[in-house]
Amino acid sequence: MSARAQTVRLNPSQHRLLADFAKRRGLSQYAMLARVVEAGLLSLLHGTDKETDLAELAGEIGSISERLAETERVLDRALFTSCAAYAYARSAALGKKQSDEAIAAEARAAFERQRSLALEAES
Repeated sequence: MSARAQTVRLNPSQHRLLADFAKRRGLSQYAMLARVVEAGLLSLLHGTDKETDLAELAGEIGSISERLAETERVLDRALFTSCAAYAYARSAALGKKQSDEAIAAEARAAFERQRSLALEAES
């Protein structure tokens, strides 16, 4: 089967776009036009599989959601650890003789304060 010549009329913006794509890829405008026609015909032939695209997007969004939840857990843990370190350091600096339970209660209170401040900032 042999190739067949066709005449294509492009408006000025289409021509600029085609020329820009051709230049970026190091092709002649004619070769780029052939690729554009090929890609266009393939998309017409195969269409766009919106269901597959949506399923893929939903899967990726689910994956991102899981990773975000994991990140939130790690950040909460880091915040609590920082609050606990602060509570123990404060207790030692003040020379208080507090039980671990009392210091842990202060750490939890500091953690809750910081979490509520962070949530207020979101609103």
